[in-house]
This record gives sequence, C-alpha cells and structure tokens, in this order.
Amino acid sequence: MSSPESAEEDVPKVRRKLAGTVNWGTATVVGIFAGMLYGGSREAAASVSKDAEVMLKLGSTQDKREQYRIMRDAMEKRFIRVTRGSIVGGVRLGMFTATFYGLQNLLAEKRGLHDIFNVAGAGSATAAMFGLILPGSIMWRARNMLLGSTLGAAFCFPLGWAHLKLVEKANEGLDMDEKQETKSRVGAAIERLEERSLKK
Repeated sequence: MSSPESAEEDVPKVRRKLAGTVNWGTATVVGIFAGMLYGGSREAAASVSKDAEVMLKLGSTQDKREQYRIMRDAMEKRFIRVTRGSIVGGVRLGMFTATFYGLQNLLAEKRGLHDIFNVAGAGSATAAMFGLILPGSIMWRARNMLLGSTLGAAFCFPLGWAHLKLVEKANEGLDMDEKQETKSRVGAAIERLEERSLKK
C-alpha cells in the first residue's frame, strides 16, 4: 500500500497560465493564415500588369487556338505566382509569430509574471533574429540585427502596454462576476441556514 507522501508525488502538477499570455499554437495558426492571405493578395495585385501584356498578345493574334493557349498559360502562371506568394507569406509570418509568442511565453514562465518587458524583449529578440537571417554581408546582417532589435523593442513596448491594459480591464469584469457569484452563493447559504433555524 502506498504511503500518503508517494500518493502526493504521483499527482501531476498543473501549471496555471499567467493572465495575458497568448496560446502559442493558436497565434501561430492565425499568423500562418494571415501571411497566406497577405502574400496571395499581394501577388494577385502584382499580376495585374501581366494581365495587360496578355491582353496585348491576344489582340495581336487572330488564331483561336493560339489565343486559347496564351490564356491558359497566363492563368497557370498567375495561379502558380499567387500560390507561391501565399505559401511564402504564410511561412514567413507563421515563423515570426511562432518565434515572438514562444519567446514571450518563455520569458513569462521564467520570470513568473507577464508584463510589458516580456513583450518588448520578445519583439526585440525576434526582430534581431530575423534581421540576422536576411541575405547580405556580415556587416549588413549585424546592422539589420541591431536595427531590428531596437525597432522591435520600440514597436512592441506600446503594444505590450495596450495589451496588458486590455487584459486588466477584462480581468476586472471577470473578478466582478466572480464576486457577484460568490455573494449569491453566500446569500443562498445564509437563507438555507435561516430556513433550518426557523423550522427548528
């Protein structure tokens, strides 16, 4: 028979998520879809000039078979461009989002609290990493890394402040609901006790 101490050790410890931290997986999926939408729409807008060239080619040829071939080739190229733009955009923004929220949650877990500095630190580190992987010479990459680090912190600091203020407002509403629920439970318990005392 197991002792109470070993029974306590067998119980898994449940980590409570800090208020304001974002679910990493959900944020990454949203980032992927947003990047796909942006990349595909950008490529679709860029292919408008190519459509004008196709129309000029169609006007210069009288053969119906040749016109059909030109249109089919243009549609295939456009589909490939838009698909490639969607995939590249989704991968880029998905990687950026995954890195940013992963670092933010890691900082929150290590520090034990979620504040503006987690958001600013994650933004600075993510922008520095992506500045480092851009193509170019070592000096160019170092410059991009320093610039990305500075801009990431400067951009994420006010965003983190706004995010935390919204979380505080949302938690105030939840706290008020919990207090009202507790009051109603206490009131119900008091009423039951009064009824029992009256019956006696």
